[in-house]
Amino acid sequence: MSRTTRGTLQIDAEACKGCELCITACPPSVLTMSATVNEQGYRYPELHDGCTGCTACQLVCPDFVFAVYRYTPAT
Repeated sequence: MSRTTRGTLQIDAEACKGCELCITACPPSVLTMSATVNEQGYRYPELHDGCTGCTACQLVCPDFVFAVYRYTPAT
């Protein structure tokens, strides 16, 4: 099933402490934890296709690692 991507994220992987709150908060389930770790030794979220730009990840993140952008449809 193909997902329509309506937004995107910028993730500051080095600021992440691996709490995984964003993973469960993401309605379209497009975030997964990385297999690798950042310089602090924590796994961090990785974005996959289908982001809606809903900001749920940004709202629950205690470390402010997300910048959320929504795509504006062409008129």
